Amino acid sequence: MRINRQIRVSPVRLIGPDGDQLGIIPTNEALERAEGQGLDLVEVSPNSRPPVCRILDYGKLKYELSKKDKIAKKKQHSVQLKEMRYRPKIDEHDFQFKTRHVREFLELGSKVRVFVMFRGREMAHKEFGRKVLDRVLEQLKDIASVESHPKQEGRTMAMVIGPNAEHIKKLKDGKLEKSDS
Repeated sequence: MRINRQIRVSPVRLIGPDGDQLGIIPTNEALERAEGQGLDLVEVSPNSRPPVCRILDYGKLKYELSKKDKIAKKKQHSVQLKEMRYRPKIDEHDFQFKTRHVREFLELGSKVRVFVMFRGREMAHKEFGRKVLDRVLEQLKDIASVESHPKQEGRTMAMVIGPNAEHIKKLKDGKLEKSDS
């Protein structure tokens, strides 16, 4: 937003501090009126012809805009992307432990990037990694849905899963408790 002397276009459509239109007048005259009232001349709509300017307190405007931004930011819900790393030769207990954590992440509404890391000769048997990812999906089919299917990226095979639609609905309704799952 341009204010006061930054406004170079003349003439401008002027709006008074109480919202009434004062007409199309030269910029210098509009600036004198604003200064006479102890307020600022603020360009509200620069793309219209002639540009629309308003007489108001610029500091107060900035304060109100920052307040609105803070409120909007508070109401915003950002989805976190958690990660869980598996190995192709993972032990049963480790698999159950990690999968339980993935379930907890999904219950809280986060998306999870599940990936299998390959080392050395394990790259020759990518099907073992695929089996691990399929097994994770099988264990979590009641709560999860696939957002991106497993794909090989260098030495990792990754997929992204997120809470399924009915679980998200339960989360939004606030009906979901820890004992439901």
